[in-house]
Amino acid sequence: MTTDPVRRVPAGSPWEESVGSSRAVAAGDLVLVAGTMPFADGDLRGEGDPYEQTGAAFAAAFAALAEFGLGPADVVRTRMYLAHSRDVEAAGRAHKELFDAVRPAATLVVVSGFADSRVLVEVEVEAYRGAPAS
Repeated sequence: MTTDPVRRVPAGSPWEESVGSSRAVAAGDLVLVAGTMPFADGDLRGEGDPYEQTGAAFAAAFAALAEFGLGPADVVRTRMYLAHSRDVEAAGRAHKELFDAVRPAATLVVVSGFADSRVLVEVEVEAYRGAPAS
């Protein structure tokens, strides 16, 4: 009998079942957190405020990382998807406050919109859970 080296964590999102996805997947030394919107307990956080939404989306992503014993310091890559180019500065400021000491590889992309039109920001994170570099 073999065990699957990949571990999946659901988020309880209504889209998980219809799309067939997980909030986070650990494979080897990497933990990948899927696109995460600024929702907590089913409620949108920071409606109309890209700075607040960025923080809330990352907080939800960090909760997924915590399932694997990881946190912001373990993040090696982030992706931020914005509905409006006018929100680049606000989202960037929130990212800097969270990751200034970590400095992950970061990507910011402006998209045409999200499944929920109130959402201004969606984020993804990748974390490394291997031994620290010597």
